[in-house]
Amino acid sequence: MTANVLFAGRADGWPTYEPLLKAELARRGVEADLRTGFAPEDVDYIVYAPSGPVSDFTPFTRLKAVLSMWAGVEKIVPVVPASVPLTRMVDSGLEQGMTEWVVGHTLRYHLGMDTHIRGLNGRWHRHVPPLAKDRHVTVLGLGALGTAAAKALAALGFQVSGWSRTQKEIEGITCHAGPEGLKAALRQAEIVILLLPDTPATENTLNAETLALLPKGAKVINPGRGPLIDDAALLAALDSGQVGHATLDVFRVEPLPPEHPYWAHPNVTVTPHIASETRESTAAEVIAENIRRAEAGEPLLHLVDRSLGY
Repeated sequence: MTANVLFAGRADGWPTYEPLLKAELARRGVEADLRTGFAPEDVDYIVYAPSGPVSDFTPFTRLKAVLSMWAGVEKIVPVVPASVPLTRMVDSGLEQGMTEWVVGHTLRYHLGMDTHIRGLNGRWHRHVPPLAKDRHVTVLGLGALGTAAAKALAALGFQVSGWSRTQKEIEGITCHAGPEGLKAALRQAEIVILLLPDTPATENTLNAETLALLPKGAKVINPGRGPLIDDAALLAALDSGQVGHATLDVFRVEPLPPEHPYWAHPNVTVTPHIASETRESTAAEVIAENIRRAEAGEPLLHLVDRSLGY
């Protein structure tokens, strides 16, 4: 039986995704009709992005699954019916891209590279950084992306701690969980990296109280979600010197408005949501594999737990 697959991502992504998805489905022996338009009642699977054409799922009466092209699902969970399985995007390209960005900015802070990039203004000022083994780095969020970044940093020799809402065991990483675990993880975090999902439970994870737990002058790196940080509290911590610098890739409002104080703050680096991106070639592999699994009655990969919001 042929599975009808509706591509409901951005229109400009279709020319790239079409041949990749068709090839990956064929490689797995899945008979599928892949299009950008069907009668809703005939659709079995939706390859979905909120930026695409579908906003109302009510007419899709025989859906077997919605396969998100995005890693974050906070905008997707509220609109996809609870009765329809929903998966989020976790793929090797997304992990690799995020790991490279996180490691790059961690090393930038660790080595004090900004001092030399901005220039010493004629002063021969030698500051030799510690070795990685003497630097504490904490990763908040130990899902696929957080785990990949934490392992890469541990492989470079950093003392890496991680925190998650539920207890994890990851070789080479000191894992914490729960409210007290968050405090323990932050107290030694010379560099803290946020890779948590955006849920009501994670909003303002870094706030006035938790920022005060950091060692004075700690660095903050946020490629996760904008609402993870209380912006006013972070700005106050930057002004007081409690936080030495912040590199922020995600924000509550994007694009970040020109008048936002982050742009002008001397101790903030803004990057325009580029830490990682879904790569079409590796995303197509994950999407095709989930369609194969659904057709074969096997468990789906990266199924969203709606009670947790990710």
